[in-house]
Amino acid sequence: MKTPLVTRIALALACTALLALPAKASEMTISGAASLTNAFTELKGLFEKEHPGLTAHVNFAASNPLLKQIREGAPVDVFASADQATMDQAVASRVVDPATRRDFARNELVLIVPAGGKKPADLAELKTFRRIAAGNPGSVPAGRYTREALTTAGLWDVLQPQLIQGASVRQVLDYVARGEVDAGFVYATDARQQAGKVDVVMTVPGHRPVLYPVAVALTGKNPQMGRAFLDFLLSPQGQAILARYGFSKP
Repeated sequence: MKTPLVTRIALALACTALLALPAKASEMTISGAASLTNAFTELKGLFEKEHPGLTAHVNFAASNPLLKQIREGAPVDVFASADQATMDQAVASRVVDPATRRDFARNELVLIVPAGGKKPADLAELKTFRRIAAGNPGSVPAGRYTREALTTAGLWDVLQPQLIQGASVRQVLDYVARGEVDAGFVYATDARQQAGKVDVVMTVPGHRPVLYPVAVALTGKNPQMGRAFLDFLLSPQGQAILARYGFSKP
């Protein structure tokens, strides 16, 4: 039995309409250390413009909680950590592609106080401060750098009664900016975000270099765009944006 002409025309028109529909937009997820929030938000916007139809989701937190999410199967295409140790764990857990691992930025650990607040002449003078904020070294890379620096200075155990631990470097920054603590340890790039509310006292010595590694994560569904984002991050344009937020080349 032949299909009626009207039906054949309707089917042809339907097929034409389907072909005319735009391709389904692709998506990806980028998980980055909290200190990368401002820079990566701008970077992802520019990356989307270079890849029409792509939606790049960004997820920011302390590096260890981000790794925990990935280990638990969170769909992530790019993982950027604020320290090497967390990325080493990601490699050991086989949740990132080690062949894609690159260092893409450098930062500095600084001591800050509320704007106009008392400034210690050196780290030893922190013993006279009542409340000092630092990232939790168990989950926050900035906290680990702080612990290392204070241990080098012979102050880590001495300052324990005054230390207030933050869940991320940005939480420590907020504590200081709001005047809830007398001093805090954050990255230089974070201090720039609250330049009117905090004063930088010094660049903190006595710890390993603050190097940021990045790699394509294996739990996502868009590794191709993950690799493309890494290339963009390391490109002159990507590095220029990072520099504008205070990061330096690795």
